[in-house]
Amino acid sequence: MTDDAGAGGDDATDREAATADTASEREAAATATTGGDGDATAAETEPEATDDDHEGGSVPGPEMGAGEEDVPADVQKYDRFQKMERAEYDRVNEFLRDRTYVTAREWAIARLCADFRTETGVEMTKIGENLPRLVPFMTDTYTPQAVNQARASFEEKVRKAGATFLYGAMSGFFTAEDLDDVMYESTEIAKFLLEVEGADLTVEEELAAEDKISSVMRDVREASAEVRGEEVKCPECGHVHEP
Repeated sequence: MTDDAGAGGDDATDREAATADTASEREAAATATTGGDGDATAAETEPEATDDDHEGGSVPGPEMGAGEEDVPADVQKYDRFQKMERAEYDRVNEFLRDRTYVTAREWAIARLCADFRTETGVEMTKIGENLPRLVPFMTDTYTPQAVNQARASFEEKVRKAGATFLYGAMSGFFTAEDLDDVMYESTEIAKFLLEVEGADLTVEEELAAEDKISSVMRDVREASAEVRGEEVKCPECGHVHEP
């Protein structure tokens, strides 16, 4: 993302270089998150209890490889998290807690709920019963109620985080450059999580996404300045327009 909302053509080159520089950082983060060549998944425990944690929602996981003929075909083919084959729950959870509001359980189950959505709803029973098969760092099966609770917790946290960010962006507390920095860091973390899930993003796609986000943030800054009754400086011509 650019430091100046109205920057010109040289910004694309700068962003491409910045994106290339962060590739090694994301690779290092991936090693830290997945545990590299470490042991198989550890017990699924949170660093500390929170209001979001459900009790009694998990049961011992199935023996992997046993009764695979009874496993639904779409579960057998699911490979969204295969890059985290040797991941440990605690390390994934710590990585997310340091950078987001969600836990590893909420992240994984929210993704599964999106992938196993049907015309009539989400297949929560299928997700819960096959959770260890679907996500390498999850070791227990979950009840449908526990799956639903984790999804609801994820959605609530996203809404609250969105409201917090937009208030910060619209309040005038941050300069345009500050907001660009925030959006750049947030975008890098989001892209890393998508890549871990299995998405294959090219440099061109990353730059295009950053351009779109930068354009939206310019609109947010201008609209919020008008709401606060402040003068609005046009990013293209530099003229100051009365609100």
